[in-house]
Amino acid sequence: MSNVATCPTCGSKAKIKATGESVTYETLQDDQLIKKVEQLKKAMQNYKEKAEQIEKLLKEKR
Repeated sequence: MSNVATCPTCGSKAKIKATGESVTYETLQDDQLIKKVEQLKKAMQNYKEKAEQIEKLLKEKR
């Protein structure tokens, strides 16, 4: 997943590309933002499921 931040020039959300000493900001379109949010939701859901599994194992061992 690429790094996303606020562009210092226009204030919109942008992908950051660092090459050597220069940093390039590429503005994200709405459909790209929706895709990023979906990726984050999936990642958070996977993390939540793993945390619940670990929690269940810990309770069983007590």
